Amino acid sequence: MVAKAYTVAFEGVEAKPVEVQCAVTPGLPAFSVVGLPDKAVSEARDRVRTALSSMAIALPSKRITINLSPADMPKEGSHFDLPIALALLAALEIIPRDAVEEACALGELSLDGALVPVVGALPAAMAAAEEDRTLLCPKASGAEAAWVGAVRVLGAANLADVVRHYTGQSPLPPAEPGEVIAADTSRDLRDVKGQERAKRALEIAAAGRHHMMMIGPPGSGKSMLAARLPGILPPLTAREALETSMIHSLAGLLDEGGINRARPFREPHHTASMAAIVGGGRRAQPGEISLAHNGVLFMDEFPEFPRTVLETLRQPIETGEVMVARANAHVKYPCRFMLMAAANPCKCGHLSDPNRACSRAPLCGEDYLGRISGPLMDRFDLRVDVPPVAFSDLDLPASGDSSAEVAGRVLAARALQEARYEARPGMYQNADAEGEALEEVATPDAEGRALLTKVAERFGLSARGYHRVLRVARTIADLDGSDGVERHHVAEAISYRLSVAAET
Repeated sequence: MVAKAYTVAFEGVEAKPVEVQCAVTPGLPAFSVVGLPDKAVSEARDRVRTALSSMAIALPSKRITINLSPADMPKEGSHFDLPIALALLAALEIIPRDAVEEACALGELSLDGALVPVVGALPAAMAAAEEDRTLLCPKASGAEAAWVGAVRVLGAANLADVVRHYTGQSPLPPAEPGEVIAADTSRDLRDVKGQERAKRALEIAAAGRHHMMMIGPPGSGKSMLAARLPGILPPLTAREALETSMIHSLAGLLDEGGINRARPFREPHHTASMAAIVGGGRRAQPGEISLAHNGVLFMDEFPEFPRTVLETLRQPIETGEVMVARANAHVKYPCRFMLMAAANPCKCGHLSDPNRACSRAPLCGEDYLGRISGPLMDRFDLRVDVPPVAFSDLDLPASGDSSAEVAGRVLAARALQEARYEARPGMYQNADAEGEALEEVATPDAEGRALLTKVAERFGLSARGYHRVLRVARTIADLDGSDGVERHHVAEAISYRLSVAAET
């Protein structure tokens, strides 16, 4: 008779159910695993055999066959150890078969029978809830999985605890959710001296989730401004926290099961590969754009990134998702991120300073920023010049609004947008508005429309640029608490679109 256990296989952020079948039949002694296992799954037989031996459980001199169904789905990862062990124990009638079939299990076994934490406990818990099963996992992964309140999560320290649980000797207690990780509030926007225009643009970008480009010489405060962006963003909603945490769970970034309600802030180095930014590798892992889902992707020294890497950002920026296509996997990851880019005006960084600029000016700036293609530059809603800060300004005391004050305005603006797009699937902030929805919520008054039409004709705005100006104007109106988009809202939005340095 075939004994069964259940687990999951990961395809992106989705956890697909897998049935683990075990048959112990007469024949030459053998232990085989079939069903498209990778190397880690194939090696499970040695870990399971040794772990059972450490519990004084000897395998019979028969043929043991483990089948991972569906057989045409690739199986990857060491989390198949525990379900294989459960199916085998059920086939040997050491634990009851019906109890094993009621659970979804995942976990890696060490040679002494201890259960090692694995990635993906949170998506696995979601899948277990859909299948109406209990989730059995390593104790260290239980706090992460327990955040899915619709499923009963049992965490075990070793395989012996699992056996005692199923035999009724010592039931496992339900796991408790991990702690909520507090956001870092040590960096305040008031620390930035001067740069009032850039601060205003940062507030607008945060309020509407707009992509922003900062161009200025070295030391003008671009990185400092970007580092303070998380402090003015509202915390993740429950839906966003779950979406983001599922991706971080697959990447193994959740710290002891804790859920972080602060928005992700990823800042990859400009030497990062395409697989690191977009996603890929042998198991089609999520890249930086997916790890920044519902948060910020800060790319400093933007023109220094490889051209192929920059061009791959164009489609994810528009669609909010990325398809990682490999020979053995086609995986889709969400990536609704806010792109914050920073660049020097030229290779030497001092194009605007006649005393320090190189002899190749202005060709130096044209060649350097020319690495950013026009279609990619067109996707930035806000383009801001960040000029050098005068030495006299550095001695002045902190001024302007604090991060907490700006965050309050951003939160109020986002609340308006949440209510506005509540009945529109796929739209959450003004940056998501398109089509009829954009025309309905962001149509300016007569004066504003006339100004925008004049500017569009004068500077040759693309259709994408035209719509992005409307989105930014809608966000500015939200920050002002205005129901309609007026001329001065459009004028300010246009001023961020027609940055001199960005057009160089």
